[in-house]
Order: sequence, then structure tokens, then C-alpha cells
Amino acid sequence: MAVNEDVRAELDFLVALRRDLHAHPELGFEEERTSQIVAEHLTETGMKVHRGLGGTGVVGTLTVGNGPRTIGLRADMDALAMPETADRPYKSTVPGKMHACGHDGHTTLLLGAARELARTRNFSGTVHFIFQPAEEGRGGAKRMVEDGLFELFPCDAVYGLHNMPGLDTDEMAVVAGPQLASSDSWQVRFRGVGTHGAKPHLGKDPVTAGGHFLASLQTIVGRVVDPLQPAVVSACSVQAGDPKALNVIPDFIDIAGTARAYTLRVRDQLEEEIGRLANGVAAMFGIEAEYRFIRRIPPVVNDADATARALAAAQAVCGDKVRTDFPPSTAGDDFAFFSQDVPGAYVWLGNGPAVDGALHHNTAYDFNDGAIGTGVKFWTTLVEQELAA
Repeated sequence: MAVNEDVRAELDFLVALRRDLHAHPELGFEEERTSQIVAEHLTETGMKVHRGLGGTGVVGTLTVGNGPRTIGLRADMDALAMPETADRPYKSTVPGKMHACGHDGHTTLLLGAARELARTRNFSGTVHFIFQPAEEGRGGAKRMVEDGLFELFPCDAVYGLHNMPGLDTDEMAVVAGPQLASSDSWQVRFRGVGTHGAKPHLGKDPVTAGGHFLASLQTIVGRVVDPLQPAVVSACSVQAGDPKALNVIPDFIDIAGTARAYTLRVRDQLEEEIGRLANGVAAMFGIEAEYRFIRRIPPVVNDADATARALAAAQAVCGDKVRTDFPPSTAGDDFAFFSQDVPGAYVWLGNGPAVDGALHHNTAYDFNDGAIGTGVKFWTTLVEQELAA
């Protein structure tokens, strides 16, 4: 069999695997089928396989030669709780669940690289292939770290990859510094005194207080945070009263939302200022404010040295189609829990045109199989360059 036929056969295998994963999506910490498939394929290569970190996490370890350096490569495995609307042969078979962010592709890319590296063994050192559960807001990376990921599998550097609609499938973006924002939640309850809607003077109206709070919320980013430091504060949920009781001023209003920042200082500032504003509005209206700021995911900030290594690998694969000026995203990724403990770099792989629903978390989204070759080659090249024999 010719070499190009070998490559074609492997690509066909990986496409079929990716589409099988797409048709059987599993939510965070429920990736039993996916992790079983991952573990089986890793075991077939002869590498050591560890299961159970973070519940359904899988780590495969491949050591070649006596090189002293160890790196970790991470792929996320979970799907989203949303329906798939596009009609395709491998459409989700599970109602209300779909791979709408490409984690089926990420899992496939890393498995493909593991198979190739185990076959060629053209490096000297150790690679940990980290298949992470529950990236979509459920804390899988944090759980893996708490379960002893880096004690069991020490790494000198850790790398993550995510697909990006809008970049070509043979294009990548590798940039040092902030890549993804912190992703935190906040909740405010204004508690007043309910009364008849026609007699507001007999109560203390929390709804009007909530309106003032909402109208003032954007002053935090617009007038408090340094204008050279990006930040987002959004109110995404407002609940008060009963639409069937439109003559009743309720006792309380609940307002909740998200906060995003690229630095720990601004993250702290957002937590403080949302609470300050809530308490100030409550004092102005003579009511009470209950405030919670829930820290979920830190920002992803690429280490300079790890980024330089990832950039060299990307350029070896994509040539001059590597972007080094790609803007950071206000989305979050709990890869941050890995890269805050170990020097890390998070890179973007093109997913093709961002049209016809080809956007993350869209009900018509699909990972582009045309990116599989580029992604596998990036992972293998990164290992072979960083752990040069």
C-alpha cells in the first residue's frame, strides 16, 4: 500500500470516528461511551491508560526514549444540552443533546495524534494525552486537577486546541497572552416589601430598584474599569412577580448574569463593583440586597515560551497561514485550570467559513472534517519538535 493510501485510510477512519461521536453526544460527567471509546483506542496503541480523573476523564501516557521533558495535550469530550436542527446522516441520536462546539472533533484529533505518535515514535520524552470531561461550564478541568492530574502526570507544559469558525481549515491562530476571558456568574436579589400595585406608598418596591440597578450596571465597565482593559458585565436573567397578578408589587426581584475579564485584577474589580452598586441601590430605596459572585473559570493566558513552541509547530504545518494577531475571545474555557498550574498555550484551528449555522453553540453547527488532517499534524509536529529525539 502506498504512503498516500495509508494516510487516506487513516483519515477515513478518523472521519468515521468523529461522526460516530457526533451522533452519540454525552453531557459533562456523563461521557461514559466516549471515554470508553477513547480508552480502547489508546490501549490498542500499547500506551498506559488511566481512567476516572474528574469522573469520566482519560489520560494516556506515551514515553519514548529517555528525554527528560514531559508535555500534556488536552482535548475536551462533552456535548451541549441543546437540540440539533440540521439534517445530516450522523445527526445526534439523543434528543436535546448535540456536539455544538466541536468537542467530537477535538477528541478525534487527539486520538489521531496519539495513534500516529505511537506508530512513528519519532521523539524522546513523555506525552500525556488528556481527554477532559465537562468543559461546558460543569468544571471538568478543575475536577481533574483536584483529583491529582499533575501529581500523577507531571507536565513541563500543557497545550489546548479549539476549532474556530471563520478561519480556513488549513489555518491556525497562535498568540501569546490572554486568549479567553474569565467566566463568572453573579446573582442579586433586591428584597423589599410587597403591596398592592395601586398603593405603592405602603410598601417598598424592589422592581423599581432593580430597574435602576440594570440601568446603572454598564457604568462599571464604562466608568470604573480601565478603558484599556476589556471587560463584560451582562444581566441575563430578571425574574419578579407573576404575570397573572399585575396588581401586586412583589417582595423581591432576582437579577443574575455573567462577568468576563482577561486579568485577575479586573476580575476582582468586577466582583467588588457589582456588589457595591447593588448595595448602593438598595440603600437608596431603603430595601435589602443579597449578592453572590460565583467564580467559575479563570482567564486563559498563554505562556510566552509555550506559545513560541506551539507557534513553531503551527508554522511547520500551515506555513504563512498562521495568524499571530488573532483577537482574544470573551468566551471561557476551563483549560485555564490547567494553564494556571502548568505553563500552557491554547491555540485555534480553522473550522471553515462561519456561515449557515457554522458557529459555536448553534443548533446547525458541525465540526469540519476538513480540519482533521491539519489538527492531527499540528499535534504530532508539536510533540516531535518539542521532544526532539
